[in-house]
Amino acid sequence: MKTTTVKEALTISSLIGEKVTICGWVRTFRSNRFIALNDGSTIYNIQAVVEFEEIEEAKLKKINTGAAVQVSGTVVESQGKGQKVEIQVNEFEILGEANPEEYPLQPKKHSLEFLREKAHLRMRTNTFGAVFRLRHAMSFAIHQYFHNKGFYQMHTPIITGSDAEGAGEMFRVTTLDLDNIPKGEDNKTDTSKDFFGKETNLTVSGQLEAELGALALGKVYTFGPTFRAENSNTTRHLAEFWMIEPEVAFADLIDNMNLAEDFLQHLAQYALDNCMDDLEFLNEREIAEDKLKPQIERNELNLIDRLKFVTANNFERITYTEAIKILENSKPYKKKKFNYLPEWGSDLQTEHERYLVEKHFKKPVVISDYPASFKAFYMRQNEDGKTVAAMDILFPGIGEIIGGSQREERLDVLKEKCKAFNIPEEHVWWYLETRKFGTCVHSGFGLGFERLVMFVTGMTNIRDVIPFPRAPKNAEF
Repeated sequence: MKTTTVKEALTISSLIGEKVTICGWVRTFRSNRFIALNDGSTIYNIQAVVEFEEIEEAKLKKINTGAAVQVSGTVVESQGKGQKVEIQVNEFEILGEANPEEYPLQPKKHSLEFLREKAHLRMRTNTFGAVFRLRHAMSFAIHQYFHNKGFYQMHTPIITGSDAEGAGEMFRVTTLDLDNIPKGEDNKTDTSKDFFGKETNLTVSGQLEAELGALALGKVYTFGPTFRAENSNTTRHLAEFWMIEPEVAFADLIDNMNLAEDFLQHLAQYALDNCMDDLEFLNEREIAEDKLKPQIERNELNLIDRLKFVTANNFERITYTEAIKILENSKPYKKKKFNYLPEWGSDLQTEHERYLVEKHFKKPVVISDYPASFKAFYMRQNEDGKTVAAMDILFPGIGEIIGGSQREERLDVLKEKCKAFNIPEEHVWWYLETRKFGTCVHSGFGLGFERLVMFVTGMTNIRDVIPFPRAPKNAEF
């Protein structure tokens, strides 16, 4: 059976006058004649007009919100307002019923909290249909960008014996019998009896392995799931999330900044060029939500303007030290409006990052040369001995969206870093060896995919941009 999507029926003008078959789910049914039908291909519904006098009453009662139906008929110019075309139906079939007394997504406004509890159905709503179509579009745009730039995708391990970030918040992977754990002479778990013969965890990053690829293939990127066992229930944390991590040989920190800026501008432009229907819906949704908020909590720019803000501006570049000075001379600092006072040696908070982007520079900002004290062991030590060649990119409404650095290519310095971070050399011997055999300047960065989707969709809770979120005490679906 050849079927036509709702999107095709609404956009291909040559289909007017043609007979088509469309399958989808009932959004609304009114006047015992008009069905609003959606199949997920677009934010818009198509109206199917059926002469129900010819249909038995028992079948008529089964046409409820959520039911799956198949309609066949002629595409005609619509006589009503709000749509250009509709389907004059001459064949109609109910494929799957939806009991109106049980189906939870009736045509009314539902809270995001309620819909998170219905994650198996929430993609049928306009909001989440738009979010997940945009998520797909961003995934495609990422692969397209790197392919066109000559990068090779690497599939790095999900199960790992190393902690790339040195944070220690990792999920343990084991086949040991938890009711009868083997012990060694020191009364600690004998990991030699485990499946891999050593302690293993779910990865927090594919970066270290991607560096190995870059030092052979030149330019590589990862795009895969990562995991962090951080007991956090904030709107910005997940236990399972996706990361994009390019690594480039013979590239320094400036090259890294240039790549990251070009990459983000490409993604924003791709959304504007290819996803405007969904963006316009989400834009209107955000404007309506903002009206219910106090003035101070409202967005400075609407969703579409934030995307254009990224594509239209060269990113401002400053050092961490310069950023601290700007913040210390700012009105919020002097009037004690910041919840956290910025000071040299401490990490910047989201409120500091948003001030720099939205109030001071009014453009995306790249901050470089952070204190080594709160950055990872693999970042290249600067000549001042206090800072590292790191960079973060800050966006309006969200703060940090990318973090990266020039990697430490000097073996002796990297060994000292391992000692300082209490990372045993035997755990990363393979990483250290790349600094013995043909070492070179190289750089990379990480983009949290869900953080990107939050920016592109305007959603404010990270659990609303991944189909089935994983968080503390929450592994449903």
